[in-house]
Amino acid sequence: MRHKITVIGAGYVGGTLAQRLADRDYADIVLVDIVPGLPQGKALDILQAGPVVGFDSHVIGTNGYEETAGSDVVVVTGGIARKTGMSRDDLLMINAGIVAGVVRQAAAASPEAVLIMVSNPLDAMAQVALAVSGFPRKRVIGMAGILDTARFRAFVAQELGASVRDVQAMVLGGHGDTMVPLTQLTTVAGVPIAQLIAPERLEQIVQRTRNGGAEIVGLIGITSAYQAPSAAVAQMVDAILLDTRQILPCSIHLEGEYGINGVFSGVPARLGTGGLVEVVEVDLAASDRAALVRSAASVEELVGVIERNRDQVDKALPSLLGIHSL
Repeated sequence: MRHKITVIGAGYVGGTLAQRLADRDYADIVLVDIVPGLPQGKALDILQAGPVVGFDSHVIGTNGYEETAGSDVVVVTGGIARKTGMSRDDLLMINAGIVAGVVRQAAAASPEAVLIMVSNPLDAMAQVALAVSGFPRKRVIGMAGILDTARFRAFVAQELGASVRDVQAMVLGGHGDTMVPLTQLTTVAGVPIAQLIAPERLEQIVQRTRNGGAEIVGLIGITSAYQAPSAAVAQMVDAILLDTRQILPCSIHLEGEYGINGVFSGVPARLGTGGLVEVVEVDLAASDRAALVRSAASVEELVGVIERNRDQVDKALPSLLGIHSL
């Protein structure tokens, strides 16, 4: 029996992701969006690429959730971008409301699915999804670290004129200014990065990685990144549905790992059938461990804002703090 994947949000990320997943030809795809005609049209366009590319994936678009029933994986990309005059807290509360609504419906239709969160602010939205769905933590996973790591690897390879395949790196922590690139563990063909790039230049590359999304928004103007994010999600879906058990940097609800408890943060995670197989605890330098804890604290602050304004989101929104996860 073929797998079934639901992608919520038919914008740039969702539409591109649906295409990547259809190309893989191991699952049928349901593309969901509230805009009439948008998911239907994009799904039909992707379906018609099948005879050319050579896939038999069935792709449909819908404005509801009935067609999503029984999905193995549900990817949530819905949300809005920050607009002029909108505060960070305004954006947080609006997207929390959107995520709460779509997750509630998707979880009811597919109670055994693995939820992959892409909506921003990523770590806080994953916290909302965990609370609303009632799923165990192993089935609610955020995509961020793979994207941040890809950006870092791309910039290092570009700097050295090397192949990205030879750059081994990992970026942990929250998706944003507090991300933690593990430069002390970064290598190029086995050579420590410190032997190849001067400290001040490496710090510039780290800062460019942290600003990676904003740089793309500044260049495109009308949208944020979508090619690399969709590729990152597809890698997670591969690991889960094909049971590769690959270790990938993902946002996980931590329960004591790395000294962090009760919030989502990016850490090395082994993914396989059913979602999270295990959190892999790497021996971090003291400075990196401290930075990871600070990053988690910033996520906790965002979650606290949602908690204090829950009546603006959804009166039925469960408490996000002290979530019991299995």
